[in-house]
Amino acid sequence: MDAMKAYERLGVKPVINAAGSITKFGGTRTRPEVLELMTGAARIMVNVDELNRRAGEEIARLTGAEAGFVCSGAAGGLVLQAAACIAGKDPVKMRQLPDTTGMKDEIIIQNMHRFPYEQAFRSGGGKLVEIGDSRYSHPWELEGAIGENTAAVAFLCAPLTNRRAIPLGQVCEIAHSRGVPVIVDAASMLPPRANLKKYLNEGADMVSFSGGKGIRGPQGTGILCGRADLIEAAAAHANPAQMLGRPLKVAKEEVLGLVTALTMFLEEDEEAEMRAYRALAEQVVDALSEMPGLKISLEHDEFDYLIPHAVIKFSPDWHGPSRNEIVKALETGETQIILHQLGQPDEIAVDPLNLTEEETATVISRLVEELTRKS
Repeated sequence: MDAMKAYERLGVKPVINAAGSITKFGGTRTRPEVLELMTGAARIMVNVDELNRRAGEEIARLTGAEAGFVCSGAAGGLVLQAAACIAGKDPVKMRQLPDTTGMKDEIIIQNMHRFPYEQAFRSGGGKLVEIGDSRYSHPWELEGAIGENTAAVAFLCAPLTNRRAIPLGQVCEIAHSRGVPVIVDAASMLPPRANLKKYLNEGADMVSFSGGKGIRGPQGTGILCGRADLIEAAAAHANPAQMLGRPLKVAKEEVLGLVTALTMFLEEDEEAEMRAYRALAEQVVDALSEMPGLKISLEHDEFDYLIPHAVIKFSPDWHGPSRNEIVKALETGETQIILHQLGQPDEIAVDPLNLTEEETATVISRLVEELTRKS
């Protein structure tokens, strides 16, 4: 059956995702080569423990980590991070989770790194201990928070995160001086490809990446890499073992698909990839640059806009429809268009990660139509 017809049969309409690798709107377009491989792999029976082990070895080789594991998305990796740091490979403690009575179960997190997915740490048995406030964290706060019940320190690497937080390298130095591991969520930090090794080189003990975002692997997969003993513990909690992580199942064909996608990702020309994204974003910038009251810019940096984005800022001189009205109009049109909305309250952006040339033209047409609409 044709894929589009199958969606239509369920009454589901396709959307144009100009917001980036957001899971709610499909993540990213899985590589066709990976999908083809997964179709065949799904029909072959293998020992999943062996597959997990061999795939982990390949991930370790590609990331420079001691060990690796294919988890169920970056969020699934966070659950396994917590479980590994709290219960390790002790079968008695593992079976007891998420009840952590008698275990070290505190996970320290900077207030500036509080985010919805931290619930994954709690799912693995963690109790969050906050340090700092909404603007600053100080090293002495981290030093003072580490105690006899500390299992780990969590660190969030994500676009548009407050950069006044204690930096990862210093967090690792402080935590390691007390024998405490540092666990990192870097779900959406690929590309650039250098980030695959960056956080480990800065001292992180476990890092979780999404496999279905910039890597363009199976949407339900993730990469967990880092210290061998902790990765082994995480794997012991996960499928096919009958432990806390069993519901976070990754199918055999997804494991193979993720490793294949990661290999392809690392073999690609990143400069050429960025030029292609920039060309799409520049079309948006060029089309809107003459509108009075709007500030249109192309943004690309190592912190907030990891691929080129067209960013639209509504200045005080703007007299047309509001930002929220524009967002709503595009989301409720005949073809639903989702814009990037993670920036400042007076900004929207077009992320070209999932856009084709045709879809970019549609986004531009609809933006012009709504921005010039008379009230």
